[in-house]
Amino acid sequence: MIYHLAGDSTVAPMKPEESPMSGWGHFLERHVELSVRNLAFGGATTESFLSSGNWTELLSEVSMGDIVIIQFGHNDQKQPELAARSGYTDRLRRMVADVHEQGALAVLCTSCERRWFDDAGQLIPTHGDYPNAVRDLAHELDSPLIDLTAFTSWLYEDLGEVESTRLLSHFAPGEAAAWPDGLTDNTHFRVEGADRIAAYVARSLRAIERQGGDQPAKGSQIVS
Repeated sequence: MIYHLAGDSTVAPMKPEESPMSGWGHFLERHVELSVRNLAFGGATTESFLSSGNWTELLSEVSMGDIVIIQFGHNDQKQPELAARSGYTDRLRRMVADVHEQGALAVLCTSCERRWFDDAGQLIPTHGDYPNAVRDLAHELDSPLIDLTAFTSWLYEDLGEVESTRLLSHFAPGEAAAWPDGLTDNTHFRVEGADRIAAYVARSLRAIERQGGDQPAKGSQIVS
């Protein structure tokens, strides 16, 4: 069994020339016991992933029992033809159907939230209806869902406006060779953030696969 990843830059493997910026998919293998095949790429939409040949390449090595994890939305929302309730979900629906034809399981993910706080220190949602569209599609198709919008929103809020910068690509001048003048990027993760998201995805996959359910329950006994 193998995990196959389809997605955009927030999922994609780290490019050596962009280190320490990375997608969470780069670190998934350290948190799971199976191999991970990551075909995500920067700038990808559901449409470009299909038309570029990456989807065909991904499917070519999907076997029965594998799991295909699908996360798009960051770039789809920039294109009117890929609106949340039409082009975007139409293409996600096709992807799920293709995976099922291979005898594999498709897991849908909502997009990782951007780290955008307002002047009052409140996190601002940036994906409009796209996360709800994925949630509704997962319900319609009876497909497992990993809600990364909810998780990353909670994570940024829990850490706070200042500490949450440690997860994103905020680099001081001279800190990263790729950006000698520094960088403030509230969309793309640095190593620490990518690894944190990957750990959550791995835990979610264990739940989807019902791992641990064969172990005896261990709770405090109530003494009467």
